[in-house]
Amino acid sequence: MSATTSQRGAHSAVHPAALPGPRPRPLPPPRPVHTAVGQLHAARTGLAEAAEATSPAVRYVCAHLAALRAAAAVLASKEPLETHRRGRPRSVWVLLPEAEPALREWAAFFAAGADKRAAAEAGLPRAVTGPEADELLRDAEVFVTLVEDTLGVIGQPTLPVPDVRAG
Repeated sequence: MSATTSQRGAHSAVHPAALPGPRPRPLPPPRPVHTAVGQLHAARTGLAEAAEATSPAVRYVCAHLAALRAAAAVLASKEPLETHRRGRPRSVWVLLPEAEPALREWAAFFAAGADKRAAAEAGLPRAVTGPEADELLRDAEVFVTLVEDTLGVIGQPTLPVPDVRAG
């Protein structure tokens, strides 16, 4: 082998982009809904939807999901937690006290309402009463505001969704 051949071989390494097959792509930036602020915005939107809902079941579901999104905002703002134990996913309500111990009681409160939310989503009759939905909406509003304060995010209540049929 000549000196020129060995020099050329040493410098002619194939660039990974020149190889056939799929090329690795850089990871996309996180979508806004996956950020703490995005989750809080979604929570506020959910509260507005709950406030506008005429059905107690829909009001309850929207309020509970708004609280769930606020809890997700806390998790998004913290160091990643172990979200699976023994191959099973862990609930946001289980993870929340680990991420923010001051919210332990709120996590227990909303976890206790998860079955009622599931029943309301399934359309089970009398799953939720009007007063229960109203109370959960008030509690969810307090919780979302508390999460905003905890994360140092300036909260702004979402305006009610306008009824486009009214005009």
